[in-house]
Amino acid sequence: MPFSFRVLQRDTESQARLGVIETPKGVVSTPVFMPVATQATIKALLPEQAAEAGARIVLANAYHLHLQPGEDVVAAQGGLHAFMHWPHLVITDSGGYQVFSLPNRHITEEGVRFQADKDGRAVTLTPESSIAIQEQLGSDIAMAFDECVAFPVPHGYANEAMERTVRWALRCKAAHRAPDQALFGIVQGSTYPDLRQACAEQIAALELPGIAIGGLSVGEGLDVMSEVLHATVPYLPADRPRYLMGVGLPEDILAYVEAGVDMSDCIIPTKYARSGIVFTQVGRMRITRRNYRRDKFPLDTNCACYTCKHYTRAYLHHLFEADEILGQMLATLHNVHFYLNLMEGIRAALAEGRFGAFKRQFLAEYLREEKKTRHVR
Repeated sequence: MPFSFRVLQRDTESQARLGVIETPKGVVSTPVFMPVATQATIKALLPEQAAEAGARIVLANAYHLHLQPGEDVVAAQGGLHAFMHWPHLVITDSGGYQVFSLPNRHITEEGVRFQADKDGRAVTLTPESSIAIQEQLGSDIAMAFDECVAFPVPHGYANEAMERTVRWALRCKAAHRAPDQALFGIVQGSTYPDLRQACAEQIAALELPGIAIGGLSVGEGLDVMSEVLHATVPYLPADRPRYLMGVGLPEDILAYVEAGVDMSDCIIPTKYARSGIVFTQVGRMRITRRNYRRDKFPLDTNCACYTCKHYTRAYLHHLFEADEILGQMLATLHNVHFYLNLMEGIRAALAEGRFGAFKRQFLAEYLREEKKTRHVR
């Protein structure tokens, strides 16, 4: 089989688990965080830098790449891997989340009609066209086209969207032809446990290689997200990877790993870096604050990334104050390294049977200072 997943070890205190994904393009250890390469690039970072930081899978977006440069252009260049000079794994989002956020979209059983946010042209996405785009892009993992709803949303409409998501997943499965590309289904249902259960059971019945949990990180908060996860994960197959889409902060990561999730992606580490917010073992730091103007320490005294080895807080502060692009690059490199290093620590703790202790120790140190710096959000 071109795609396989194995659980290597389960935590005795929670639903957390250590696993491995095997594909023709390589092996990925789970739990894994996937840096976001929306336009076939991790913003402000070379592919080689992401790989050196430990990334072995990134997420690109079918919707954005369909608009620019077009999946035909990418295919003619040899697919995403050759196009972006990335030899490791690539997963593509179907575009469902991006479409949900657009104004003036028109949803029917056939698909979604909308105006492209880039140039205003009329675009129609259907389950079939989304799959065709992702097949041409040549990703290793493709996502089924789904309907993501806002938060909060009435139960009635959440149910309609959930049922449509299941019907669209059936159409995606029927349309999918690429033998070397795994197709994941997506569970929707907003924050309603009964809808999440119903959707999880129906998507699981499709026997796809993996299942994602969508529709979270849309404003519901960590506590509600955790409740939804604990109401969903028990109904997902234990022998397939579980992917939580678009989440999150370090504390979110520990919460979803504890709930039994294996994969996630989020723009937070790169987006925050470009505005001067960096992650450290003792919480977040806004490097643009004036008190760092003469600071001779690295961003994180416990970090071994390239940025922390060679540059001081004072230098990063100067770069941002001078509006130099190098500041964004160095901050991004650090944040991506921080996230991937956190995942490496989680996997090591799971292998050694001490995930609970690792989580408590990390949060005790991270959130202690974080409470003093909530204004950096």
